[in-house]
Amino acid sequence: MDSKEIYQDSSGKGKKIGRIISFILITVIALMVVGSCFYSINEQTNGVVTQFGRVMTVNTAGFYFKAPWQSVKKVDVTTHGTSIGYTIENDTQKGSYPVDEENAIMITSDFNLLNIDFYIEYRVSDPVAYLYNAEDPEGILKNIAMANIRNVVSNYTVDEAMTTGKSQIQSDIKRDIIDSLDRNNIGLSLVNITIQDSRPPVESVVSAFKAVETAKQGADTAMNQALQYKNQQIPSAEADADAIVQKANAYKESRIAEAEGQVARFNDMYEEYKKYPLVTKKRLFYEKMEEILPGMKVVITDGDTQTMMPLESFTAPSDTTSGMGITETLTDEESAE
Repeated sequence: MDSKEIYQDSSGKGKKIGRIISFILITVIALMVVGSCFYSINEQTNGVVTQFGRVMTVNTAGFYFKAPWQSVKKVDVTTHGTSIGYTIENDTQKGSYPVDEENAIMITSDFNLLNIDFYIEYRVSDPVAYLYNAEDPEGILKNIAMANIRNVVSNYTVDEAMTTGKSQIQSDIKRDIIDSLDRNNIGLSLVNITIQDSRPPVESVVSAFKAVETAKQGADTAMNQALQYKNQQIPSAEADADAIVQKANAYKESRIAEAEGQVARFNDMYEEYKKYPLVTKKRLFYEKMEEILPGMKVVITDGDTQTMMPLESFTAPSDTTSGMGITETLTDEESAE
């Protein structure tokens, strides 16, 4: 075998090896390209598919395929938190964290300074707007929150911001932030905002404010107890009042019935009197005497007698003390009647 044949043989083997290597490279590249076309989205994220800078679709949790010239950006859509007025490490609220004096200090409607700490919870509501409508959505959210917080706190006094007005302040701030986010359309939505703490910037007056807050809570407790006592006593008093009214109504009805009975009796007697005036007059006289005489001493005289002899009661001869000191003098004319 001469050198020419050896060269041709080695050249053929080299070409064969080159073709094999090229095939392997092409296969690997093809597999990589095909593999990159498949992607998965978990439950905590959304996938934004773009093609040459244009948004094609937004995918939720699942397994998907895309063209090799398309790209996917995954956006976390879970709830996140950030603080205003203090610093949180690793995005968790644990322990005591340093105060951010620059963002914590607020001015109230009565021109007092107050340190207020807030914790904001938010999430991505529109992945496309979140990616392309703003360069720093979280920073914009924080600025919006700061602006609305300062605006709302300036409508309340320092006393309200530290004690009774906290819940209303939170509600007003949440409403205003939601409105601002809707207008700016940065793809974020507010989940909740809470006041973590509110205190004067000077430590020497913190205890005084806390004492005021404690006193107000005590006043609220006393008022609640008074209302509870009131609610217990009012039904009892109303029941007593109802019983008195019912008793009075019953007495009223009985008196009316009694009066009506007496009127009816008098009317009957009057009718009899009109028929037989003399007889009726005498009967009434005798009935009245029968009612009066047993309880008094009776002396009968003609009007000229100097010495009057008492006539003891006919109905109770042995009762000499009955009607003591009561004497009725009857003339002969009255006796005759």
